[in-house]
Amino acid sequence: MQDDQDNESLPISVIAETPSADPLQSADAAVTDAANAAADAESSARDLRTLQVADHGVDVTPVPPAVVVVGRGSQKTVARHAKSAAEPDDGGFTLRDFFIWCGVPVLIVLLIRIFLVGFYEIPSRSMMDTIVPGDRVVASKLTPKYFDLQRGDVVVFKDPNNWLSAEQSNGLGGGFLIKRLIGLPGDTVECKGAGQPITINGVAINESSYIRPGVDPSAFPFSVTVTEGHVFVMGDNRANSADSRYHQDDGDHGLVPISDVVGTGLVTYWPLNRIGVLDAHHDVFANVPDPTSSAS
Repeated sequence: MQDDQDNESLPISVIAETPSADPLQSADAAVTDAANAAADAESSARDLRTLQVADHGVDVTPVPPAVVVVGRGSQKTVARHAKSAAEPDDGGFTLRDFFIWCGVPVLIVLLIRIFLVGFYEIPSRSMMDTIVPGDRVVASKLTPKYFDLQRGDVVVFKDPNNWLSAEQSNGLGGGFLIKRLIGLPGDTVECKGAGQPITINGVAINESSYIRPGVDPSAFPFSVTVTEGHVFVMGDNRANSADSRYHQDDGDHGLVPISDVVGTGLVTYWPLNRIGVLDAHHDVFANVPDPTSSAS
């Protein structure tokens, strides 16, 4: 009987072998747990700060940065928001700063200089006392390119037919002269001689507001009809100005091609005691009729 019991088979315990977990999945789970824990910590910190604000006013303690989970393939890592955004600027002067603070202003000045204004030095006495030798003038390049010329404008123009040799100087430099525009295309500009006024299209004008005191409008008589595309110019110092009156025998009969006009004088900017606006005195020519009106 005992033998039979001894011979009975003892129960065998069957142990199910549990397959080992995937290491990537374990790492993924660990990272996820870490991210959740960090998020819980952040939430707790924000809640604590909210309580502090409610109980004691605004808390100057910075809010903890947000935690984000950045994935790469099947693995994930916990990272903070862009570190560089939180780092303070070292205040260094970079090449980009140089171009912004130095290059851009220089470019603007160059564009203004090329397209809007010109700068000229006056060595001649032909425009006294409006402009005296040594004055420096700013001229607008918008006229006549974009705006029409008017009688009375102080115009800067290229030397049309070697006028500079008669100006007793080297002119404005670069072959430019400066005079006052008296006649437009179609105008008939005349003077009967010393002591007589200039007439335009039969109407006498009073030039005392800009002619140099004690100087006649013209010391000799002349009569010129301005041709199309040209203007008639005279200096304010009529006794010392080799202007349109003196060049009747040149290629343009003393007239200045409008295409040679580079601008109209705006102001004198140097020397400092001579700073001022160059008045065109358009009112002097207010009663001058158009050439067609005078012809009829």
